[in-house]
Amino acid sequence: MKTTDARAVLVIDDEDSMRHMLRMVLEKQGYRVVEASNGHEGLTVLEASEPVDLVLCDIRMPQMDGMAFLGECAKRKLAATVIVMSAYGAIDTAIECMKLGAYDYISKPFKPDEVVLTLKKAEERLRLQQENIRLKSELGRSRNSEEIIFTGPGMARVLDLVDTVADSSSPVLITGETGTGKELIARALHRQGCRREKPFVAVNCGAISSGLLESELFGHVKGAFTGADRERQGLFSAADGGVLFLDEIGELPLDLQPKLLRALQEGEVRRVGETRPRKVDVRVLVATARDLREEVDAGRFRDDLYYRLAVVEIDIPPLRDRSEDIKPLAERFLAQIADREGRAVPRLLPDALETLQEHPWHGNVRELKNFIEKTMIFCRENEIDRASLPWEARRKSRETMESFSLKAAISRIEREYIEKALKTTGGNRTHAARLLDISLRALIYKIKEYHLS
Repeated sequence: MKTTDARAVLVIDDEDSMRHMLRMVLEKQGYRVVEASNGHEGLTVLEASEPVDLVLCDIRMPQMDGMAFLGECAKRKLAATVIVMSAYGAIDTAIECMKLGAYDYISKPFKPDEVVLTLKKAEERLRLQQENIRLKSELGRSRNSEEIIFTGPGMARVLDLVDTVADSSSPVLITGETGTGKELIARALHRQGCRREKPFVAVNCGAISSGLLESELFGHVKGAFTGADRERQGLFSAADGGVLFLDEIGELPLDLQPKLLRALQEGEVRRVGETRPRKVDVRVLVATARDLREEVDAGRFRDDLYYRLAVVEIDIPPLRDRSEDIKPLAERFLAQIADREGRAVPRLLPDALETLQEHPWHGNVRELKNFIEKTMIFCRENEIDRASLPWEARRKSRETMESFSLKAAISRIEREYIEKALKTTGGNRTHAARLLDISLRALIYKIKEYHLS
């Protein structure tokens, strides 16, 4: 009995009769069987595009035996549930195989029912593992959606891109002004990607002196320099299998940039004071508030490193360009701080929200959180109005903080007058044009220009 969604079992045994017998037994139980006569052939099958779920592998075989096969599986990071078979009843050998990663063992000669029962147990374990991964993935996405608060299209596009590239191993360059949440995006990429079970290691390249940064990233051996009284593995090694997030990559000294490029291209690092490189498997995510293209043009950043890092670029829009996100962000910060302080969550009144939406937010989300925290310290009421906000938000409008542009001020006043005229006339454009002392055609043009309904 065969089914299209049957589990695939790889049978590795040098005896044709044993493989034939197992094929008959397993296909009768609905499994799909693939055969190999030794460990080398088994590895070839596992590395093929067609997935294999379970492996039955003999221990004693020519060319490559079962123990060598298990060692190669671990070395090549091949995910397969392996059950070893031994005709010699050597429990010590079977235990050694289990130390190398085998799930279980069965002794030859065995009854068909023994094989089927062991496979069923392994299959259930595999199902639970896959379910656990799925649930953790969903939990990661849920946490991500809780931390990255948005309602507008700007951040929606960013998170769509995160979903698209999360499972890749390619570097990602995350750009955006200070306080926009670049590390949150890096953590979302890790949490939603295939490396979610492995480490996420973050370092700010601007917070460590250039003399220590090489040792911090790549590690050092004992005695490599004055003060190196013990070995240090380095952050690349600490993140092996996972993600290394390099914040403020624009601060990376020029002399270290070729070493980072080699780590990216060759997948290996060399500790300070060591002659031989070490292999590492790390996905590198970087972030910067600088324009790296300008840094390249100025000779402060290597162009080859820039192109290697910017395989995928995610640009986070500033908060002033997504004012629709200010309300949910402010409400989230109010709830967090109220919970921390053990008080009721105050309500944000419309005039306070309007004031927050007019503020330029040069410090972006970080500045908004700071504003809300200041407000909560001094306002003990259940409602927050404009007067409750810090003086910076109340005294300075967007236009005066950003520039002294007369054109911007005229446009703002013009829009306000048109809105008032339309409101006064109940939306009658002909009457509104008369009130404004302009032609109907000019008014229609202005309505389109300012996106007024």
